Amino acid sequence: MRPAGRKSRKSGSRPVPRPPFASAVNASRKRWKSFAESSLPEIREDPLSGRLSLVAPERGRRPHDFRITPESVETSPCPFCPGNEHLAPPEVLRLEGEAGEPWSVRVVPNKFAALEPGNPELPWSGFLEPLPGVGRHEVLIETPEHEKALAELKPSQVRRVLEAFCRRKEAFRAEGWCYALFFKNHGARAGASRRHSHSQLLALPFLPPLLRREFVRTEEFRREKGRCLFCEILEREGQGPRKILETENFLAVAAFAPRQPLETWIFWKPHGRPFDSLTEKEQEEFAEILLTLLQALNRTLPDLPYNFFLHLEPLRGPFPEDFHWHLELVPALTRVAGFEWGAEAYIVPLAPEEAAVWLKRA
Repeated sequence: MRPAGRKSRKSGSRPVPRPPFASAVNASRKRWKSFAESSLPEIREDPLSGRLSLVAPERGRRPHDFRITPESVETSPCPFCPGNEHLAPPEVLRLEGEAGEPWSVRVVPNKFAALEPGNPELPWSGFLEPLPGVGRHEVLIETPEHEKALAELKPSQVRRVLEAFCRRKEAFRAEGWCYALFFKNHGARAGASRRHSHSQLLALPFLPPLLRREFVRTEEFRREKGRCLFCEILEREGQGPRKILETENFLAVAAFAPRQPLETWIFWKPHGRPFDSLTEKEQEEFAEILLTLLQALNRTLPDLPYNFFLHLEPLRGPFPEDFHWHLELVPALTRVAGFEWGAEAYIVPLAPEEAAVWLKRA
């Protein structure tokens, strides 16, 4: 029996065309609904790294169930504040501020560097033979204001942070380093040693193994499917239940196979354009979607500790043409313990689909 008000389709009429991946998306939603109504955990594989996650709904947690420990108040002078520049190593870059500001962004060598300057052209040694820990390790001070978090900055100021990173990245390339790692630790639980908003830059003499895995899987997908792995992810996630927000050039989603509750990623959508090709307008667009995401996370769980990092193309050497650079934001809410270390897999008590709903509501 037809529902009231529905007209029958005329004989011989053509069916309404379905959008690409509509069947896959609907099937995914049905599987998620069935999964959400059951008590079974679900094993998920990250398509980029191959990393596994165990989403465990029977441990069902909501964002407000996670406790954030208040951070202790700093008593020593902050070396990142204006007037205390002498407490930090000599700066390697300064971007001037607007009228009345002492500066906008500063970059200084890390006082407790993980790597020391040296020759980036190190030959790999033999089996069980170490190499000297050479590279560069720097701190990017994102604002002169001590109490302002990154989420509270204007998009124009975040773009200045990106500009400073890009300048240092080009300096690393000129020196012959292999890879530039840009990351941020926010909150003591996430590894931040200072409250004053800052991020870190490392020039590495090697390509990180995680990036190498992403490159290999991207190439394998092209050989097997004849298509870009990232474009496939973007098309599916852009229509799926994990989508949080989208702009002309960026897509933010809850990670399909997260390591932590509320883990979110921002993908660069254009194919074949590396990070270095961003215009000022596109940098500001990236700053805006990053700020929107950080503010939604903060409204969902105030003072959320997190780490984020950029996955970029290497500074030298070949890399897959299909690679899309992206940012991964991983909150520090649950502890990594024996299961994670022993299985290289992660138990997550909050499903990404539910996390996306919370963040879209925020």
